[in-house]
Amino acid sequence: MKSNSLLTSLLAFPLVFSAIACDTVYSKANASESKLALADSSGKTGEVNARPAAPAAAPLADSVGFDEKLSHITNGDTTGLWPVKTDYPVAGAILPFKRIIAYYGNLYSTRMGILGELPPTQMLDKLKEEVKRWEAADPNLPVQPALHYIAVTAQGSPGKGGKYRLRMPFHQIDSVLNMAKQVDAIVFLDIQVGLSTLQEEIPQLEKYLAMPNVHLGIDPEFSMKGGQAPGKVIGTFDAADINYASEYLADLVKKNNLPAKVLVVHRFTRPMVTNYKQIKTRPEVQIVMHMDGWGAPARKMNTYRQFIYKEPIEFTGFKIFYKNDLKETPSRLLTPEELVKVKPMPVYIQYQ
Repeated sequence: MKSNSLLTSLLAFPLVFSAIACDTVYSKANASESKLALADSSGKTGEVNARPAAPAAAPLADSVGFDEKLSHITNGDTTGLWPVKTDYPVAGAILPFKRIIAYYGNLYSTRMGILGELPPTQMLDKLKEEVKRWEAADPNLPVQPALHYIAVTAQGSPGKGGKYRLRMPFHQIDSVLNMAKQVDAIVFLDIQVGLSTLQEEIPQLEKYLAMPNVHLGIDPEFSMKGGQAPGKVIGTFDAADINYASEYLADLVKKNNLPAKVLVVHRFTRPMVTNYKQIKTRPEVQIVMHMDGWGAPARKMNTYRQFIYKEPIEFTGFKIFYKNDLKETPSRLLTPEELVKVKPMPVYIQYQ
């Protein structure tokens, strides 16, 4: 699973290099709109970006419905690992009331995912068909369509700032938001930090993350804490990194009286996420640990059991690769009917 994901990512690098000029455009156009969070060696945010305490967001109204849906997605697991006991989320929480079905990719590349591979109308029609399949497989859980856009892409070369990452221009994010409106989809902005950090990258996207329909994805695979170029080794995030991201989102929810945010964390090896027991759950943020590996069905299910099921955080996700899942023998795509039987049932499904 490890080498497969790396090869997929490496293939994508040259296709995004052509957009390298966008990094400068992004930075100049938005320098006055957002400030980078400064972090000391302890990971704490510096005074330059300190925010006053925000009021509490509105509480969840339907706690009974929440418990019923949580029991449904637990799928009868009796190990005690699931469901994870957390506080009820704030009002407007998507999970576990709906299952999110997301299309993933980047508009500059036809090889990074279905979102950028097909023309928008064709891509959205295909997404609607997947939504129908999931609704039929599990009529008890309504489906929320989503577009999951890689807003910061890891790069094979250092680029102008030496960070091995490329920020997409805001007009591309705007294009994805406009596509999403056509099918009542929510949007995820995904970050591959390279040699940058979440403290540098997340604040750059604040004007979008402050929107009620925009959520966040973070990818440990391309967090290169050892200073290597992305793609040389599998990267990693610690609980401290994930806690920074969830705290940032929680502050936005409280400050802007937003519905609960969803934070997707990609994972397909154990070292990709360290100190998982120290990851904090918050009423304002719903954390999805997302199985991001590709291969034959048995291999994918084993990855889910080893690295998602055994280290519970809050909710789970599962990725389907339209092409790469067919490269191994026996080659076929896992179906919604199979995945709704998994314990716990993934409530975030991503297609690439």
